[in-house]
Amino acid sequence: MELETLGAYLRTLRSRVTPVGAGLRVHGTARRVPGLRREELAQLAGVSVGYYTRLEQNQAGTASEQVLDALARVLRLDRAETAHLHNLARRQASSQHRRLKRPAPETPHPRVLALLASLGDRTPAVILGRRGDVLAWNRTGHALVAEHVPFDAPHDPAQRPCIPRMFFLDPHTRALHRNWSDLARIHVAYLRLTAGRHPTDAHLTELIGELAINSPEFAALWPQGEVADCTVGTMLLRHPTVGDLTVDYQVWLQPDSPDHRLEVYTPNDPSSADALSLLSVNSTAH
Repeated sequence: MELETLGAYLRTLRSRVTPVGAGLRVHGTARRVPGLRREELAQLAGVSVGYYTRLEQNQAGTASEQVLDALARVLRLDRAETAHLHNLARRQASSQHRRLKRPAPETPHPRVLALLASLGDRTPAVILGRRGDVLAWNRTGHALVAEHVPFDAPHDPAQRPCIPRMFFLDPHTRALHRNWSDLARIHVAYLRLTAGRHPTDAHLTELIGELAINSPEFAALWPQGEVADCTVGTMLLRHPTVGDLTVDYQVWLQPDSPDHRLEVYTPNDPSSADALSLLSVNSTAH
């Protein structure tokens, strides 16, 4: 699968912003598309139409931070979307951006492992790598998100469960999530953000290509261009052992290894707290 370009991302963003939303008057003007025209976006951002056109055609070379921030303002991008815009621009300017590499297997930082251990097994938690691979989990975290997978699977880099792959391709994981469609958009948006941060990661590029080929839902969502940093949210679960429950997830980042995320799950209501307690007892009894 080809890497996303700055021009492709700008075209997607431009199609999402209506003239009215950008503060333009369009009364009596016939339009072929609902989004902004190139000349309108260029005018609002304070750049020439020719220069903006070259940006969309990936022929402008480098783009300054000031221009990118102006485009982000007109396109009403949030922090994650703006960061992705800058990441794509840096990749566009680099002669090395098409040289894919295969990084060494990820190893979680000792401080992240220590934090996981300090939670014990009562609070479900998982350590995720940059591509969503499970680098470690506690007993209850394993039982909550993937009890059908061997607990020791993260120990072998070749066998590590990959949460995005499981989410879109594993029927057990799909059946677990009652709000699968909502979470699917978040997974896709975070993968796009990660791809912008790590454009030379061959494993990541292959993962995105695999999902686009084998998951019709992923293939439909990816071209929409959504970008998001997945830090907090809610999962509605239908767990095969403890039944329906609702958990909130929150992500803790370690500055020494920012690609690694400690995801912690907490109950959203009393019945879910009871279900997690039962799951903790069952998981630690085996």
